[in-house]
Amino acid sequence: MSGGLRLSIVVPAYNVQDFIAQTLDCILPQMRDGHELVLIDDGSTDATVDRARAVFAAWPQCLVRVIEQTNAGVADARNNGVAQAQGDYILFVDSDDLLQPGALDGIDAAIASHAPDVIATDFCIWYPGRTARPLEYHHLSYPQNVLVQGQEAILSTYFADRHMYVWCKIIRRDIYLQLGLPLFPSGRLFEDMAVVPRLLAACRTLVYVPLVLLHYRQHPRSITRVITPRWCTDFVRALASARPYLEAAGASASASVRTEFDAAASLFYLCAIKTSFELPASTQPDQVRAEVRTIFLASLFGTVEQTLHQLETGQIASVSVRKGRRVAHQIRQALNDSTIFRIRQTVNRAYKVWQIGRQQRRQQRSGVS
Repeated sequence: MSGGLRLSIVVPAYNVQDFIAQTLDCILPQMRDGHELVLIDDGSTDATVDRARAVFAAWPQCLVRVIEQTNAGVADARNNGVAQAQGDYILFVDSDDLLQPGALDGIDAAIASHAPDVIATDFCIWYPGRTARPLEYHHLSYPQNVLVQGQEAILSTYFADRHMYVWCKIIRRDIYLQLGLPLFPSGRLFEDMAVVPRLLAACRTLVYVPLVLLHYRQHPRSITRVITPRWCTDFVRALASARPYLEAAGASASASVRTEFDAAASLFYLCAIKTSFELPASTQPDQVRAEVRTIFLASLFGTVEQTLHQLETGQIASVSVRKGRRVAHQIRQALNDSTIFRIRQTVNRAYKVWQIGRQQRRQQRSGVS
């Protein structure tokens, strides 16, 4: 143990005065001996820190620390959190999300039973403004509550599931330090997508605990919902930037890892291209799509034709034949700048933007955050 601490719960926070108390109220009652909570305030200009300290005052038995830094972005806050953490394992919780009851006990049990390099969990995407299906549950494909061993078994399932979030992977602090700090790329969106593959490539054992770790809040102020050219390029670049590190770690020797990585990269490329049709004309979306295309093609272990053929013929276990054929067809259209594809995406995205705007107006009227 590192000074007797099993687990560091790291909460990066920036201008979340409306959410931080609720987030902390879900964490503090679960904390036990061997837990610490490290709040990294990323230069908030609102009452985030004051409200956090008020909540902490009601839980004097909990080991908590507030680290204040000049505003630098979530990646730098995560890096600082790793540097400040003293537990054997690190759990990240975003400052507007809700840790679910029993989550920390479940993590402790996995550590006691298996002491793996990484613990993986389920999670729930939460849409507070939705009246229909406000909760979307996501489950992983690893065998439950058993020790998964080896780089190939860990990474191939990770890329097949395509759940890239750092907060549903509780990883040994030593593995973060082994890769060297700062680890999360400063100033980039989707910074965890770039780092988690590297972390998992350094892990030798994993335990999947099929509990819903947290509710991941989606709302108009979420940084990943503000569509910009950087959103599109960073979304594709995140996975692409991990590829050289996977090669250096020997992960590319596995055919299943290469195949599932290329499938994930293809699906993320298609998502970024479709999303780019929400960009205003002033942002030069055609140039953005060209840049996204270049990043995508350079990211693949194989050729794009090999990957599309595998999608079309059902050779990728994580993608059904029907979906694979549809995805491959759309990727070919996107790569060839098909007029039909452009018209369809323009109409579809205009409708989506209208839906989001209507949802935001409803939330404003009802006072839902």
